Amino acid sequence: MSELLTRLEMLEQRVVTLEAEADIRRIQARYMFLCDTPCPEADVKDDGQRVDRIMDLYTEDAVWEGVGEYYDNQFGRCVGKNAIRSHFQAFWSQKRDPELLLNVHYLTSEQIHVHGDHADGQWIHCQPWIFSDGSSLLRSSRLNNLFRREDGVWKIARTRTENVFISPLKSGWAETFPKHSVLMNP
Repeated sequence: MSELLTRLEMLEQRVVTLEAEADIRRIQARYMFLCDTPCPEADVKDDGQRVDRIMDLYTEDAVWEGVGEYYDNQFGRCVGKNAIRSHFQAFWSQKRDPELLLNVHYLTSEQIHVHGDHADGQWIHCQPWIFSDGSSLLRSSRLNNLFRREDGVWKIARTRTENVFISPLKSGWAETFPKHSVLMNP
């Protein structure tokens, strides 16, 4: 009987770990999804709503930072939800010239490690940017993020990004792209 209980406990722990990994994967993907331009979330009417949804993913004491020789000065470090909110509000409130038309995040090389109510995850992401003047670039970054389960819900405790490369793309490399996303519309 005790061997059966031990095996059941081991299986239960494996299921808890797999569910945590799936939750963390969804949180990270949702964060990237909400950061895309145009925003593909159906009922997001403005960037304020977008920022609110992003902030729902974070712990109160979260850290958002760019690190390394390129991102230290470009992104800096924000500690706490209010500072992170201000960072995102400033990013989307900027009037860019040229205007940002497309920005899409692709995640790869995932590693998630769960340690009870804490976890860390690493990814590499690439994101093409297209601007209204026809210029484009491709960015790639490494992510080393922390997560924490609070009241049974996984949240982002730290977003940490390091530049891998930034490369210009030839004008016209993408012939078509949407001005507004209708993906999630009914």
